[in-house]
Amino acid sequence: MYNWIIWFHVISFVSWFAAIFYLPRLFVYHKEHEDNAGFLEVVKIMEYKLYKYIGVPAMWATILSGGLMIYLSTGEYGVNLFKTGGWLHAKLFFVALLIAYFISLDVIRKKLQSGTCTKTGKFFRFYNEVPTILLLLIVAMVVVRPF
Repeated sequence: MYNWIIWFHVISFVSWFAAIFYLPRLFVYHKEHEDNAGFLEVVKIMEYKLYKYIGVPAMWATILSGGLMIYLSTGEYGVNLFKTGGWLHAKLFFVALLIAYFISLDVIRKKLQSGTCTKTGKFFRFYNEVPTILLLLIVAMVVVRPF
């Protein structure tokens, strides 16, 4: 059962990251093509659907399956992951930052929808690099377990 939960967790976070990586790219298009009303309406729909129908469910699936893995590993395998070193604490810290980043994408998306976002396409190109750094750190905590 545990391996199926790991499988589900991996599928979930890959889906979540797909949304996290693509949404800021849509924000770039949104800002750089504000003069094209027809294109802008399509991008607004894409932003909304990507966040609400892919990103949010994938985030919750990642969080719940990760929590279940921690719970089951403590009970089923007798290993308390919180006592195996600081890697899990670090991973959970970086995941918390990722959740905050994801929530910020919704705040930005709503500002773009209402036309009140003052950020530039260049800003969103930079902002799109934040989850890459977090992904590298999270995976390193799980695979290398440096702490």
